[in-house]
Amino acid sequence: MVATGASRVVHVRAPGKINVFMKVGVLMDDGYHDVATAYQAISLYEEVYARPADDFSVTFSGSIDASGLATDGTNLAIRAARLLARVADYRGGVHLDIEKNVPIAGGMGGGSADAAATLLACDHLWGTGLGREELHSLAAELGADVPFALMGGTAVGTGRGDALSPALAQGTFHWVLALAESGLSTPEVYAELDRHRERHVHDIAPAPEQPTVDIEVLQALRAGDPHQLAEYLHNDLQAPALHLEPALARTLEAGEKAGALAGIVSGSGPTVAFLAADADAALELQVELSAGRHTVIRATGPVHGARVAAG
Repeated sequence: MVATGASRVVHVRAPGKINVFMKVGVLMDDGYHDVATAYQAISLYEEVYARPADDFSVTFSGSIDASGLATDGTNLAIRAARLLARVADYRGGVHLDIEKNVPIAGGMGGGSADAAATLLACDHLWGTGLGREELHSLAAELGADVPFALMGGTAVGTGRGDALSPALAQGTFHWVLALAESGLSTPEVYAELDRHRERHVHDIAPAPEQPTVDIEVLQALRAGDPHQLAEYLHNDLQAPALHLEPALARTLEAGEKAGALAGIVSGSGPTVAFLAADADAALELQVELSAGRHTVIRATGPVHGARVAAG
């Protein structure tokens, strides 16, 4: 919403994500990997409130402890605002209040959602009128998951994950997310994947030059069939995440024993996403895991990408 006068504020809501499928290609000369992933935006949102200011600043609140997050120019949301200001030749600044609900360093794209929401909020606040296509181009400069946080829904990501193609998904998928007490560094997980592949070079298939999303995953999403999708959940980053955080194996086992159709480490982890058959099964799974002293949240997908909130 945009109000007039000194109190004007734009509120944008952007979703976290689950990677229901992820293949990682070979380590390239530039130190990066191409990926092929199936993203699903879920009903766990970052709330960003943008207000006019002379400079660029950010404060945090919400259900997630953000005390360890940077609030200077290295913060991804601040970088997003500065990038938009530079491209639009806007001479003012912005103050961002971010209500965090997506786990930090949890493999669910919370920081990317903040950046996507900031781009959209500042575009509205400043009246830059860049449009979605140009905002997506700026999002890709900020990080691989930022364009998807703008787009939302269900999509296939290739390249760094930022070359997006919408994917049809029928119905609603029900997820129970088991949150870890600490995060995992995405670069560390990728580095561990490279070491894992070196250690097991004779035991596992070689990394693909150009990874692709398995057709069975897209068929399951199109059918809206959680049982079918459960058979094809896959993440190349799961093994290295488990090596770095062995307790995740016990979390996966606990969820599957408690009735999940399947569990998967989301992205680079350490959040574990469990797929449930329906809303009732998700509630039962949440109760069972909570009784086992796991911190869990229920969510559904797919949902819209970043949107200006009304009211």
